[in-house]
Amino acid sequence: MDFTRLRLLVELERFGTMAAVSEVTGMSTSAVSKHFAVLEKEAGVPLLVPDGRRVRLTPAGRRLAEHAVDILARVETAQAEFDGDTEPVGRVDLVMYTSAAPIVLPALRRLRRDHPGIDIRLTEYESDQALGLLQDGGADLGVVYQYSLLPREFPGTLTVYPVGTEGLLLSQPSQGADSRTLTRRRLRELADASWIASPYRGDEEALLQRMCADAGFTPRIRHRVDTLELFEELVATGVGVGVVPRLSSTTRRGVAHAPLGELGGVRQVYLAGRTGGWAWRPIRVVAAYLHQAAEDVLNDVPPLPF
Repeated sequence: MDFTRLRLLVELERFGTMAAVSEVTGMSTSAVSKHFAVLEKEAGVPLLVPDGRRVRLTPAGRRLAEHAVDILARVETAQAEFDGDTEPVGRVDLVMYTSAAPIVLPALRRLRRDHPGIDIRLTEYESDQALGLLQDGGADLGVVYQYSLLPREFPGTLTVYPVGTEGLLLSQPSQGADSRTLTRRRLRELADASWIASPYRGDEEALLQRMCADAGFTPRIRHRVDTLELFEELVATGVGVGVVPRLSSTTRRGVAHAPLGELGGVRQVYLAGRTGGWAWRPIRVVAAYLHQAAEDVLNDVPPLPF
């Protein structure tokens, strides 16, 4: 049913005459009468009956007017939320990759303090799966990434905003390690090393293959692990080397890091959501808090366009 006609019905119940409704709405009496005729067809029941020179609402008309008051109040509340006139309220399903925790967790703490009406539901997925979840409606907002040397094609149904970059590091045993930015010559010295890769993140392995190919060799991937603790244990015991994003790196004893520099590029971090969903204020508020947290830990953070 058209909201304009529902408003006319509420005004008729309030003032009691077509003339009064015409006066408060600025419509002609004939236009008001035509709107009510259409509304009766939409409702499928009589809403008005003559009462002398006036009209009165039938029981069905009074009941519809009661519903209309509630419907219009909800519409006005929703409009106020979109216009930013009220405290944002609603559920936002957020999907993130594991090492985005230094961005996501501070943002969630601040959101809980400042906007308790926003209910955040968190799911952990790698970016390939996260983008699928966003497309299917299983999540509203995602923190996703791509490697600068391996750009991905983001789905056309999503709108994606960059929020910064993080460097990539070579993780190596600390004994005899060189912490300077990696060069091709030093990378070639690791041609016979045992490399560590994730069993799940294909883009990470593709980056490793490309980086080593650029240095003239194929990496010998001997270990496939997905937990940072086990990854670092392997490095610390001297049985492997690997690539780790800066936000995932630690100061564990026995492990040293060297920036990959141009050999590995950077990891680019984005906020992704369905194109139509960005109009909803709670999503924009959550995105703003994630962006604020990203400013504390990422490089090259551009402003959000909203």
